[in-house]
Amino acid sequence: MDFHCHLDLYPNAREVYREACLRNTFTWLVTTSPKAFEATSRVLGASPKVLITPGLHPEVAQQKVGELDLLLEQMAGVKAVGEVGIDGSSRHRASFELQCSIFRAVVERSKSLGGRTLSIHSRQAVNEVLNELHCQPGYGTAVLHWFTGTATELRTADRMGCWFSVGPAMFTSGNGRAIAARLPRNRVVPESDGPFAKIDGKSVLPWSAERTAKCLADVWLVPLDEAQKLLADNSLRLLNLMEVC
Repeated sequence: MDFHCHLDLYPNAREVYREACLRNTFTWLVTTSPKAFEATSRVLGASPKVLITPGLHPEVAQQKVGELDLLLEQMAGVKAVGEVGIDGSSRHRASFELQCSIFRAVVERSKSLGGRTLSIHSRQAVNEVLNELHCQPGYGTAVLHWFTGTATELRTADRMGCWFSVGPAMFTSGNGRAIAARLPRNRVVPESDGPFAKIDGKSVLPWSAERTAKCLADVWLVPLDEAQKLLADNSLRLLNLMEVC
């Protein structure tokens, strides 16, 4: 399974899509904008094994803010939304307030619809993301993608019941491995974040869950089969929460 993948953005997207349908029981294809969601849904088509969801990536907030109303409209017809969130890195500081207002609108809309599962980007903005979620109880389920926050922020996210999607590229740094070791083991699911996530210069592919299990087994100091079972059990529980299976 893969709970966060930009499958539509691989250079050979159709081929990767077909292969993911063969190899994975579930792939969550997150899009970067509402119009990208429409185009991807049209070009790649529907599959019971691939969930395509609308999003508005914080890195393109300035370029895509005009599509926010479309996203809020699309949310009525889906059970999950992504990629959304806030990016507090220096590269995107100029749009920070705009990002926050967009994410707030998404979370408010999620609550008004009875709850949605959100795949959330929170680079250098974990506190802001968690504050928005805290202000809207009933928003649904948060899946923090590639979490890079502090130990204190992780404890807060854990107390709030957030889930965490992690992929093999997270384990290429010491900080990533240290964070993964502290994640709540009952709320971790696999992701690839391909094609953006890379290892040795090569994009991680959507069928990387086995590699993620091996990485988690190493940092959790458990046998591989135990890590595999945890990921499998967690994945099924999250799918039930998402109501997409």
